[in-house]
Amino acid sequence: MFGVEIVKKRLLSFGYETKADDESALVFCVEKTRNTIKNETNRKDIPEGLEQVAVDMAVGEFLLSKKTFAPADLEGLDLNYAVKQIQTGDTNTVFAIGDGNMTPEQRLTSFINHLLTSRRAEFNSFRKIRW
Repeated sequence: MFGVEIVKKRLLSFGYETKADDESALVFCVEKTRNTIKNETNRKDIPEGLEQVAVDMAVGEFLLSKKTFAPADLEGLDLNYAVKQIQTGDTNTVFAIGDGNMTPEQRLTSFINHLLTSRRAEFNSFRKIRW
């Protein structure tokens, strides 16, 4: 089930080890993501098919808040490990790993945007009609 612990594991897979003072921010990001999905799908639950999308969105929310308010905390984040190329439909995003085309901040911003938005089209499969 989608929750704080799975979000922590996903962050760890990107090289970010959560700290005790991250807990309230993680809870907020999980709840914000949960409410966003419920509102956009007109459901009272998070469907099983959207749990991975929810985890990535919560990670994106968390990284965005860290980038904004505590960028020094993200210095250990390894974007080279996280992703090199993303293709969704006809949209292709390539992170300039070692190419020098994008700064680390630009790579982080692209990665966060990918986490927050790339799979939102999957909401359509789980929408309920509101009367």
